[in-house]
Amino acid sequence: MAFRTTRWVLRYRPSQRLVHWVHAIAFFVLLLTGLALIWPPLSFLAAGGLSRLLHRAAAVVFLLTPVLYALLDFGGLRDLVRDSFTYTREDLEWLKGFPGYFLGRTSHLPPQGRINAGQKIHHALTILSYFTISGSGLILWLGKGSLGPTGLLIATSIHDLSMAIMAVLTVGHIYFTFVYDALPAMTTGYVTEEYARMEHPLWLASLPSEPPYVIEVREAIPETPEEHIAPLEKEAAG
Repeated sequence: MAFRTTRWVLRYRPSQRLVHWVHAIAFFVLLLTGLALIWPPLSFLAAGGLSRLLHRAAAVVFLLTPVLYALLDFGGLRDLVRDSFTYTREDLEWLKGFPGYFLGRTSHLPPQGRINAGQKIHHALTILSYFTISGSGLILWLGKGSLGPTGLLIATSIHDLSMAIMAVLTVGHIYFTFVYDALPAMTTGYVTEEYARMEHPLWLASLPSEPPYVIEVREAIPETPEEHIAPLEKEAAG
């Protein structure tokens, strides 16, 4: 049996992956239970007040996610915010080539660092949406009775629009995760060196080349049906 050695690069630490999944789960619970309140096909979920209870519980988790991130990995949170709002000329050139990137091509793009220009915009909009969702949600939760019709309309519109924006961002995030086979980054914390060189060559070049930053994994290469049958045919012919 043949073997191959794959080099894997540490992309996200355990604390970063934990915060990512806590945020993702809280958001999807908020989205589903929020839709149950305004979209008739899901209105059955609101029966008995369970969806409202789940919505508020998820809201608390959603609100506290940055606090959790700061407690577990303040440096990671600081770097994320800084990088998300820092753009270079290379980022602008990268954005010009985004249509090709959307289709799975990267060879025409300028080299990028830890997060590429598209990810920067995604993260920046996610951060801004977090604040508008949280602020309008708290107003609707704690001050709904004193808003008046106009205030209620404004707060509700901001809240719903912000959730819609984050939902669209999430769909895009999931799409690119599978187009570029990046899911291991948030399950194991590692990506292949091939992926890192394709998407983030400047970041890869800045990393130490020893564990835990880079590890080598020896894997067996499955035999194809042709490779399995050929020896049998040869043996039969002999």
